[in-house]
Amino acid sequence: QVQLVESGGGLVQPGGSLRLSCAASGFAFRWYAMSWYRQAPGKERELVALITNTGGSTNYADSVKGRFTISRDNGKNTVYLQMNNLKPEDTAVYYCNVQRTGSNYWGQGTQVTVSS
Repeated sequence: QVQLVESGGGLVQPGGSLRLSCAASGFAFRWYAMSWYRQAPGKERELVALITNTGGSTNYADSVKGRFTISRDNGKNTVYLQMNNLKPEDTAVYYCNVQRTGSNYWGQGTQVTVSS
């Protein structure tokens, strides 16, 4: 079955950096676009970044453009989210996502807290 396992979250000061990873299994990773979403307390889950199956195209939420970079390694079945110049408003649980055969699959999430 599809499994997505996120890691790399933690507590970081404003202006700091974190790199999230999502290890995927149970499906042909290289055929599917992958996304990162986040959900802050009391807010709806929102799309942060998306990458096509080959990695040739990416898309970002306006709030993270220029600070976050999504990438993937199809040989390792892993998608990454490099987050630089983090702000307190980036605090959220970050989720990896794949849409496959009409269904949405999610990881368990990893907490990112930006605070001094």
